[in-house]
Amino acid sequence: MHNPFRKVLPRRTFLAGLTATLAAPAVLRVSKSFASSEPVRIGFVTPQTGPLAFFGEPDPFILKRFEKLIAAGIATKDVTRPVEFVIKDSQSSANRASEVASQLILDDNVDLLIAAGGPDTVNPVADQAEVNGVPMVANSCPWQPFVFGRNSTPEKGFDWSWLFAFGLEDVIAAYLALWQTIETNKKVGMMFANDADGNAWGNAEFGFPAALAKAGYQGVDAGRYTPMADDFTAQITAFKKAGVDIVVATMVPPEFFAFWTQAAQQGFKPKVASIGKTLLLPKTLQTIGGIGNGLSAEVSWHRTYPYRSAATGETPESLCSAWEQETGRQWIQLLGSKHALFEIALDVLARSGDPSDRDAVVGAIKATDHETVAGRVKWEGSPIKNVTKMPIVGGQWMKSGDKFELIIRANPTKEPIAASGGLVAL
Repeated sequence: MHNPFRKVLPRRTFLAGLTATLAAPAVLRVSKSFASSEPVRIGFVTPQTGPLAFFGEPDPFILKRFEKLIAAGIATKDVTRPVEFVIKDSQSSANRASEVASQLILDDNVDLLIAAGGPDTVNPVADQAEVNGVPMVANSCPWQPFVFGRNSTPEKGFDWSWLFAFGLEDVIAAYLALWQTIETNKKVGMMFANDADGNAWGNAEFGFPAALAKAGYQGVDAGRYTPMADDFTAQITAFKKAGVDIVVATMVPPEFFAFWTQAAQQGFKPKVASIGKTLLLPKTLQTIGGIGNGLSAEVSWHRTYPYRSAATGETPESLCSAWEQETGRQWIQLLGSKHALFEIALDVLARSGDPSDRDAVVGAIKATDHETVAGRVKWEGSPIKNVTKMPIVGGQWMKSGDKFELIIRANPTKEPIAASGGLVAL
């Protein structure tokens, strides 16, 4: 396949100190050799502070790795133009995400918006893209809140905003595949916040309740809790009374820390706990300590995935190794989705021919067929308009020495992703 990056990219310099200060609004500027050409601007909304800041952990590393890819600018029909990333911190707030997205469009005149960090980051940015007619690509957000939460349908879609991520059906399939590897009483305690993610996961039609019933599980709904709650006694009591063997939830780290610590204190010991969102990072397990051993979750990316970036030639393994060498920290799942987001942004703009022509950029998005470190991204032919999906498998965190290792335990997809054994009971 033709790779538009090959004509676009050798070397350039960053704005000094940028990668250490991403929490503040920042611009990755290009070399002054492009001073006579209007830069191509990519607006990036990311949660760098607040409870969703873990979504932004890979940002400095990934931005640095794309230094070479944006070095020579983008070759348009008439001239090679430099590239700028204009970065805004959503502060883990939907209102703030909407505000900074509007600034990127109206003040910074960006040619493309990108965003990641769950529905509270992605949806408000996408809404601004639609209102102002600016192309936008996002990931790290289930498609149901992206579509239904914005008053659309899979058939209707949107004019300006695109997503490559996953659906609740993929998470549910991964969890069911995990749970089928262990003997339980099939009683599942559901605990979801009253927010975009929680309401999607708990939706009676397309969320967990209907899927559990169809698969022969009994759902025990503890009701929606207030986001950032710190007392889960009522939910734990309900689960103990019902004899729950399995817990399913989607939580941010502070909520999970409170819930899981209180569960241990109150003698609630399910066989399985599959927790979305918060278990993306190994440091969550390090923080919770020994009682985190055996927790399970969906896996959106893993260092053993069998893909290779068409843009950089990197594999998941080489990307993880580079992260561990440069940061001294254990690899994280978010490396893959964030790397893929930047790959697609640059690929789209390079193929558009004229990044300032919004219709041309939209056309390039629609025509995308690109292999990333997280799998192939292709919107054409998707049954969900404006959405293309990544594979989701099931994993379990197991303590190994002083670290927790994420092991793929179940693969319900058709992708050639290796799984090892079944769940080990908590």
